[in-house]
Amino acid sequence: MADGERIIKINIEEEMQSAYIDYSMSVIVSRALPDVRDGLKPVHRRVLYGMHDLGMTPNKPYKKSARIVGEVLGKYHPHGDSSVYNAMVRMAQPWSMRYLLIDGQGNMGSIDGDSPAAMRYTEARMNRLSEEMLADIEKNTVDFQPNFDDSLQEPTVLPTKIPALLVNGSSGIAVGMATNIPPHNLGNAVDAIVAYIDNPDIAIDELIKTIQAPDFPTGGIIYGYQGVKEAYETGRGRIVIRAKTEIESDKDGRERIVITEIPYMVNKAELIVRIADLVNEKKIEGISNINDESDREGMRIVIDLKKDAIANVVLNHLYKNTALQSSFGVNCIALVHGRPQLLNLKGLIKYYVEHRHDVVTRRTQFELDQAEKRAHILEGLIIASDNIDEVIKIIRGAQSPDEARQKLIDRFNLTDVQSRAIVDMRLRQLTGLEQDKLREEYDSLLKEIDRLKNILAHESLKMEIIKNELLEIKQKYNDSRRTDIIYSSEEFNPEDFYADEEMIITISHMGYIKRTPLTEFKTQHRGGVGSKGSTTRDEDFIEHIYPASMHNTMLFFTKKGRCFWLKVYEIPEGSKNSKGRAIQNLLQIDPDDAVKAFIRVKHLNNEEFINSHYILMGTKKGVIKKSLLADYSRPRQSGVIAIGIREDDELIQARLTNGKNDVLMATRSGRAIRFNESNVRCIGRTGQGVRGITLDSDKDEVIGIICVKNKNEDILVVSEKGFGKRSSLEDYRITNRGGKGVKTMKISEKTGDLISIKNVTDDNDLMIINRSGVTIRVAVSDIRVTGRTTQGVKLINLSKKHDMIASVTKVISESKMQEEDLMESGILEKQSEDDNDNGTSL
Repeated sequence: MADGERIIKINIEEEMQSAYIDYSMSVIVSRALPDVRDGLKPVHRRVLYGMHDLGMTPNKPYKKSARIVGEVLGKYHPHGDSSVYNAMVRMAQPWSMRYLLIDGQGNMGSIDGDSPAAMRYTEARMNRLSEEMLADIEKNTVDFQPNFDDSLQEPTVLPTKIPALLVNGSSGIAVGMATNIPPHNLGNAVDAIVAYIDNPDIAIDELIKTIQAPDFPTGGIIYGYQGVKEAYETGRGRIVIRAKTEIESDKDGRERIVITEIPYMVNKAELIVRIADLVNEKKIEGISNINDESDREGMRIVIDLKKDAIANVVLNHLYKNTALQSSFGVNCIALVHGRPQLLNLKGLIKYYVEHRHDVVTRRTQFELDQAEKRAHILEGLIIASDNIDEVIKIIRGAQSPDEARQKLIDRFNLTDVQSRAIVDMRLRQLTGLEQDKLREEYDSLLKEIDRLKNILAHESLKMEIIKNELLEIKQKYNDSRRTDIIYSSEEFNPEDFYADEEMIITISHMGYIKRTPLTEFKTQHRGGVGSKGSTTRDEDFIEHIYPASMHNTMLFFTKKGRCFWLKVYEIPEGSKNSKGRAIQNLLQIDPDDAVKAFIRVKHLNNEEFINSHYILMGTKKGVIKKSLLADYSRPRQSGVIAIGIREDDELIQARLTNGKNDVLMATRSGRAIRFNESNVRCIGRTGQGVRGITLDSDKDEVIGIICVKNKNEDILVVSEKGFGKRSSLEDYRITNRGGKGVKTMKISEKTGDLISIKNVTDDNDLMIINRSGVTIRVAVSDIRVTGRTTQGVKLINLSKKHDMIASVTKVISESKMQEEDLMESGILEKQSEDDNDNGTSL
């Protein structure tokens, strides 16, 4: 260690804390955050002031950017030249700044992310708006501070007539904090500030009506207003911006999406690459080609669609998966009196108005001082002109100017300033005309002094000046809004990603489900949607067929009384001959539970429909329950309780009704009851229901429920030993619910218990499944209509001694399974709102 040197021991933790705090404050105050008064960071302020020093006004020729950067670096900003040049270039980019502050010439970059040309190639000068930001800077309107080497003075803030922080916004990342302030339309911002000046106690809700929303330089659409409102009220919020698009058709009838505006700060080239990647990865279907047709006239990105693609569906996928929909996270932090502060809309306006008030006050004081100085000189000149001969004599008799000034002071009681002005006076001012001008100027100055003193004495006059100057700025520079606003919006709805195409839903007897496009049936002209040709297991068959569109909803009811939902687009798609997927794997059903009924509904958000239709449910123990469809209109993934089920009971059927149908319930003992559903009062979702039929014994149970809306249908019952009987509906008289009903089939040891009741026509077939696994198809038209109390006829011969029928399902007859017949019978027609097809077999 050299002589005289000494080591000072310090705590490294304290030193690191102190050094880091110094560094972070330097970044916060001198680099990353804008000043709330002029909306500028130091580098931008220095660029504008440097150009002002160089006299680079809009009416002067352009100068090389390198000259400007050198001026700013050498005098005010001792950092890298790229930081100065990039800051200057950004102020000249129309896609970055809502209102340009620099008039650039040459390659200043592009919205595709291209870098600007080197500073030696580009030129620049101030824009007209920059002049307004620097106006009156020479009138002592702002404080100055020494530059980095104390050789010059630079402004700490610009006097700006423009609310630059609101108008152009700002973004920056400091240490431990960041700012992201959106730009606004100048006219809207001025209107909001004027409203605040007129009423400083104005509520933010009122200010929002005038400023509306941010206005981005690249246009686009603000999608939803809640984020805007939060940002204005708290200083933080999330604003969703969508690209502006149009859907066009070419000469061949193919649709294409044309993008004319994209969200703020989105790189156009990267956006196109992202879309192309999604198409190549097959994450977005329906796009055949992308072209960038942008030119000097504006942006135009053309996305050609495939012939069968639905433009709105593709567009929604693009919104979800690309930057065509982006969010702008507002974080309104700015420097207030040198300290970072989170500001809401009113705070931004308040501090700007305070700054302008300070500028107007200082400017007025400066002009008053100058006017009083000039008036003082004019007073001396007027005295001299009134005594011109004596003044000339004194000056001629003096040996030097100093002697002449002293004699004038002594003779006329003048000040040193006045005597100097008299001595320096030109001969032409001795003419009568010039003397008159002196008096006119003096009188005018006295009036001006009174006006300036009046301004300084009255706060309202200062505010009026601020308001008038703002309105003048608005008149000179205002333009129309570029960003449109959609006030009400929702998060992405899954339906947005699927066209509402017609589908056929098929459910097999063993619980396999699939959806198949209607077009597959229209193009094949054979087979139909029955079990013929399908790849279901040998003992399985298609039990239910539903026409539906992709946006329809299927309700599933389980034996434990729970209800689950699936949108049609959530049902796996399969070809006409595929097996489908087990319903158990699509729903969160308990292992010991099973789906017992299906209901298809077109719209669960149609208030009129869901409040005029009902779900009618029945259980094995004879309970019947009716609830409004509206009670089941709010889907939950885990399902909801549809009916309260007792321990020894289970749900066997659920029907969608309009409240006017007749209901038939049949029991194992061969009895059936018919009553109008108006006898069943409507109760809540978790209720247990009321008695529909009284059972003969504890071993008896309900085996089926029918809702009859077509009086021409017959009633068909089947017993477990293969006997069946078809009777007229009129054989079943209407009674009150809760009774034991009437005999629907003569039950004996020969027939076995009743196991099924169906409402049928000649167009139906019966699929009969034995416990041994044998499946037999019987045409209903082959079963003659007989009396209600008869035993019926044998429908199937049971080969094994103890074999019995396990289940009976009604399906559409084979003769109707061809496509033409399906269309004629209405099976494939689009479902209407009043369709109460509700899960019965076809």
